[in-house]
Amino acid sequence: RRMTGAADVVLIHGAWHGAGHFAALAAELTARGHRVLALDLPGHGARARFPASYLARDAAALRTEPSPLAELTLDEVAQDVVATVRRLPAPPIVAAHSMGGTVATRVAELAPDLVAHLVYVCAFVPTLLGTAGAYLALPEAKTALGGGLYLGDPAALGAVRIDPRSTDPAYQDELHAAYFSGLDRDDFAALAASLTPDQPLSFLATPTGATAGRWGTVPRTYLRTPLDRALPVELQDVMIRHADELAPATAFAQETIEAGRAGFASHP
Repeated sequence: RRMTGAADVVLIHGAWHGAGHFAALAAELTARGHRVLALDLPGHGARARFPASYLARDAAALRTEPSPLAELTLDEVAQDVVATVRRLPAPPIVAAHSMGGTVATRVAELAPDLVAHLVYVCAFVPTLLGTAGAYLALPEAKTALGGGLYLGDPAALGAVRIDPRSTDPAYQDELHAAYFSGLDRDDFAALAASLTPDQPLSFLATPTGATAGRWGTVPRTYLRTPLDRALPVELQDVMIRHADELAPATAFAQETIEAGRAGFASHP
């Protein structure tokens, strides 16, 4: 399944993001002759569901109100993607960013025949340890992020919650540095404005079920980002190594760009 010439590319966004965040990357791919479909996963982007307190700007309630996405499962999201790629005329390249890698891994396990190639863009690849959360518990996951970005108790909310609409300059500074480094303030503000506040906890807590006989049959590439503060490159390398131990026959091809978390926008 080696890809040559023009290709169909499906883009899967990461936590709190949506299809619109891939505009610059989609434009670059299209200009090079590829056909690109950027997805809004359920509960995100144009399919977003918001806590009432987020829309009302009730800061106290935002820390305790259960997420409207609390019951959304990883399998439901993966099956939604499978239904989309099944409608395409040929198996596409599936490129996933950040937490979208968990979804892409589950998609390829459910339907390996529908994916021509997996591209992980500084993304989670939960394999030997099962869940993304298990990888975040490793020493290599220690980040340079401050502790003030995340609101409330994720277990009680059913989601990891941020507040992209915060008017606190210090909060906006940390959000910029953590997830959109490499972009100037105006570009950061434009992309941050379309973030959703809740990332379903199931993406972190549910095993992808990746096996060598299904997910491991799909060729794959990993794009490493050494300037990443949210998913350190040391943790990226652990996940690459574990994936290759599970499925050595399709070991990762690797590329590195000197970018942070938002390479899809800063280095399209």
